[in-house]
Amino acid sequence: MTATEINTGTDGEAGEDGGSAGGVTVVGSLSPSRAGDFMTCPLLYRFRVIDRIPERPSAAQVRGTLVHAVLERLFDMPAAARTPAAALELLGPEWERLLAEEPELATLFDDEDDEDGEDGAGGAREEWLAEARAMVERYFSLEDPRRLEPASREMYVETVLESGLQLRGYIDRLDVAPTGEVRVVDYKTGRAPRADFEARALFQMKFYALVLWRLRGTVPRLLQLMYLGNGEILRYAPDEADLRATERKVEALWKAIRRAMDSGEWRERTSRLCDWCDHKQRCPSFGGVLPPLPQAGGAPGAVAGAPLEPERDDL
Repeated sequence: MTATEINTGTDGEAGEDGGSAGGVTVVGSLSPSRAGDFMTCPLLYRFRVIDRIPERPSAAQVRGTLVHAVLERLFDMPAAARTPAAALELLGPEWERLLAEEPELATLFDDEDDEDGEDGAGGAREEWLAEARAMVERYFSLEDPRRLEPASREMYVETVLESGLQLRGYIDRLDVAPTGEVRVVDYKTGRAPRADFEARALFQMKFYALVLWRLRGTVPRLLQLMYLGNGEILRYAPDEADLRATERKVEALWKAIRRAMDSGEWRERTSRLCDWCDHKQRCPSFGGVLPPLPQAGGAPGAVAGAPLEPERDDL
């Protein structure tokens, strides 16, 4: 199964108000990342989607991208060759490829100084690469890739709900059993959440399951989050009731987003995550001044939904 086969037929940049898919007028577009942004902080959603303010990628984000790339390339190899040593050998070439595609990543460690005030970028880079190597090795403690043949990897999926809301995103891996059961797999380079945060972690996976269900008419058998930060797996078997509830939640989120767009009010929601937010200096809760909205009232159009290219969830 390929991304083309599972798409609704619209191109990857659809989703602006007034478009159509399968005879349904598309009123907006949402990805798991942007839905998560709005749930975390509506103002963060505004900065990323409405204002489109550039953010400098963090070392953790780039490491997640690198590890995801290695695990994707691993399955290009013949099954018998998918060993820990082979995966580790991919780290260097994949990092060089990322640097070639995004040369600004070469400055990722330029702000690092050692205790003597000298340039510590080299040491920070080596520590960062060591953590990436540990995550790749930890993957092999969770499953044996020599026994797997994924149906799809880094698969772009999209569907349009009856309301006209387009859902889209990238699935790290889709496994299909000979009997047809589907497993949705996502790699996380962070640590597994505490039990009281598991529902939030599973929202992204239920979002993907909802898209697949609406596209194929079959509920995925299993959702699997693989946490490479501490070597744990979170598994969940959804049913139709779960996915209907997820659809209601997504629709409610979109209505809240549209209310914010119509009113021009994007309320901040403070939490411990604020310490890592690129936009903290702009946030009124921390003495910042909001920039003016690009369009009065958050007019519909390209700014009405997710970015033109859905974000990959690499952390």
